[in-house]
Amino acid sequence: MEFYAAAIPGTEKALCEELCELGFGSVRLNRGGIPFRGEAREGWRACLESRIAQRIQLLLHRFPCPSEDALFDGVKAIDWSPYIRSDQTLSVSAVCIASAITHSGFAALKVKDAIVDQIRARTGQRPSVDRHDPDLRIFLYLANNKAALYLDLSGEPLHRRGYRKEAGEAPLRETLAAAILRMSHWDRTSTLVDPMCGSGTIPIEAALWARNIAPGLSRAQFGFERWAQFGEREATELKELRGQLRSVVTGQSPRIVCSDIDPTVLDIASDNARTAGVKLSFKERDVRDLQGDQAAHTLVTNPPYGVRLEKSPGFCREVAATFSRLHGWRVCLLAGTPDYERELSATPQYRKPLSNGDIDCAFLSYDIK
Repeated sequence: MEFYAAAIPGTEKALCEELCELGFGSVRLNRGGIPFRGEAREGWRACLESRIAQRIQLLLHRFPCPSEDALFDGVKAIDWSPYIRSDQTLSVSAVCIASAITHSGFAALKVKDAIVDQIRARTGQRPSVDRHDPDLRIFLYLANNKAALYLDLSGEPLHRRGYRKEAGEAPLRETLAAAILRMSHWDRTSTLVDPMCGSGTIPIEAALWARNIAPGLSRAQFGFERWAQFGEREATELKELRGQLRSVVTGQSPRIVCSDIDPTVLDIASDNARTAGVKLSFKERDVRDLQGDQAAHTLVTNPPYGVRLEKSPGFCREVAATFSRLHGWRVCLLAGTPDYERELSATPQYRKPLSNGDIDCAFLSYDIK
């Protein structure tokens, strides 16, 4: 089977490294996401273990698609009975690039029609469409008149770990937090500092990673568990896999120092950490009061930008001055404004454009001399 791990743009290399480290087969670096191969259980494992992937998808079929009839016939030729029953629901999304079919909504409709026609011909009933919480999510990628059909294993996007009941003013996706932690080259044993931790996403993800807690263990259900072919035997195998992942969790995480100037978000962060099952101590502190010490630490943070930054003129300059005093530290920022990079006079050792939702950001890494 061929799977596809969808990535936030800019995190592909980090995701590729993660999947290789986790032992997945035939991993290839690719723009937009990472293909890999394995049996069905490997797809389940990716949903449970990947910290960076947004979704895990199964490549179901590829076929030539020069026309709308070819699309309909190609989809209808697939046996859909292992994946969806007549009493279940589905949704179809499509992307069309340089093909005879140019409208993604029309392409999605043709895929849906082919599936429901096949099931109705066999059972006399047809599945319904549910765009919000379907039993089966189908993705069509149509490029240069060649179709690729994918089934989503994830259900909800994988950044929804289940531990964040509340978020701060500008929440950071858990998958993006995991990606920038890997980009920082933090070794998971030395001290990690987040002096603008907000609702705690970066320190929580760091603690989960350090303790080898698979992020999917907190999820109640994945999309593949709702497929028609997922029965008692598969449920037992999944339970065993969850048990194996729990057995390798370690007891202690390294020192993680997390603080923020806003006491309200610290209450949220504490609740989120408790729900995630990690012990963290959050402290109320202004980042500008941060002091370096003799030990070299890694700092990873998502500083304010946009409306939050407009409330504090000169904040970027003051933060940059604070970070410049942290001699021997590695300082890593997910910067949503170029002001931080401009105020930090040094050239970053590493810079990577990223996006946090609809906000263009840059990951910046500095070794402070």
